[in-house]
Amino acid sequence: MQNRTMTISLNSFSIQSATLILILCSAIIQSVSYTSSSIRLPHSQSRSPPVTVSVTEYGATGDGVHYDTEPIQSAIDACWSAGGGRVVFPPGNYLTATVFLKSGVVLEVQKNATVLGGTRLEDYPVEQNRWYVVLAEDAEDVGITGGGEINGQGLEFVVRFDERKNVMVSWNQTGACSGDECRPRLVGFIRSKHVRVWDVHLSEPAYWCLHLVQCDNTYIHDVSIYGDFNTPNNDGIDIDDSNNTVITRCNINTGDDAICPKTYDGPLYNLTATDSWIRTKSSAIKLGSASWFPFKGLLFNNITIVESHRGLGLQIRDGGNVSDIVFSNINISTRYYDPSWWGRAEPIYVTTCPRDNTSKTSSISNLLFVNITANSENGIFLSGSENGVLSNLKFLNVNLNYKRWTSYEDGLVDYRPGCQGLVNHSSAGIIMEQIDGLEVENVNMRWLGDRVRKWNNPLDFRPSSVDNISLMNFHSSSFKQ
Repeated sequence: MQNRTMTISLNSFSIQSATLILILCSAIIQSVSYTSSSIRLPHSQSRSPPVTVSVTEYGATGDGVHYDTEPIQSAIDACWSAGGGRVVFPPGNYLTATVFLKSGVVLEVQKNATVLGGTRLEDYPVEQNRWYVVLAEDAEDVGITGGGEINGQGLEFVVRFDERKNVMVSWNQTGACSGDECRPRLVGFIRSKHVRVWDVHLSEPAYWCLHLVQCDNTYIHDVSIYGDFNTPNNDGIDIDDSNNTVITRCNINTGDDAICPKTYDGPLYNLTATDSWIRTKSSAIKLGSASWFPFKGLLFNNITIVESHRGLGLQIRDGGNVSDIVFSNINISTRYYDPSWWGRAEPIYVTTCPRDNTSKTSSISNLLFVNITANSENGIFLSGSENGVLSNLKFLNVNLNYKRWTSYEDGLVDYRPGCQGLVNHSSAGIIMEQIDGLEVENVNMRWLGDRVRKWNNPLDFRPSSVDNISLMNFHSSSFKQ
């Protein structure tokens, strides 16, 4: 076996550091120019001016009891036929099966108006991948706004309420799908371009809330998302194989992952998420775990994460490589929840390992964490794999405050999904495995209270699997309370 040499240097900025700073600057410039000039907001493509139609003109009752599916769809179709415009939902409660949004049409769900998703299997198309309350397929210049609410009635899908994790309905018994996650999503845009979702409340999804699939040029802003905190799989925003996406000024309070880029069938480039507030019983930001294709050029800036099970997460399992990702100006609070949820209160979690023996190995490189503050019950976990090391990671101006306040046990490392599962391992400030290239500068680690003193290890790594570490102005100190 070839011997490896571990290098720890205490010196000034390297070329690698300068490169990562340039990535940050480039990403911020890209974000500003993108939001101001590159986004084409939904508008009519016809020669006629946009029209405005009300669903009540087509017979919608808005009483929350009778289904308004046909009137809503008729209003959308009429608006589309007229060249595009807005379909208005006046105050009321509109119960509906799946409705299909078409090119050039914006749904305006007004204040005190609520679109209620149906709770019956027959309310949704035969194909499980089309189970949404509102669905746009192959559309352009589409959107949702108005200040009102789209509600999936997710609590109606709970079989047994449990503060640890609810037990949910699964429609797999019907043969419509397989697995235990067979429930409808709330809003979906599939293979669509120039999408805008703003000034709307998305609430109580039975499964994922806002879902982008192979979309290009999407702008999501001033949106509030609420899902029951004990319900699994009610993700906030899932971005699959989609490029040129901006998320800003959003409030996401949900049980499962909040902002979750994934790659199933193609790469994901140029995602910017800024100026948002997140609370979740899972990961606030999570890349993966579906990761068959590359992730590149992502920026997460000025985000507040509170009472979450995991803060910033990369959960790469399927062979897609990750590079050029920036996390900046982020305040994080993480705590333990029931271990049935993935996560162990890590403020930052970066992992790559094959999901199973059929999976390819991924690499993660060029990550920058700058101006991060965390108050957490557990430390940072950085873990590559034997053939998929983490490389060129940079931590700059990071303040880590470690304190225990829940009664859950520590001393476990979470590799899920797949890989090694949950593994006994003493807690540490930063656990490192299979890394080649890590720079730590201006990092302060504070240990608060007697319960974290038993960690007794700011940096946990083996020289045989971690190489090229640079530490500059790294401080670790403990404090009694």
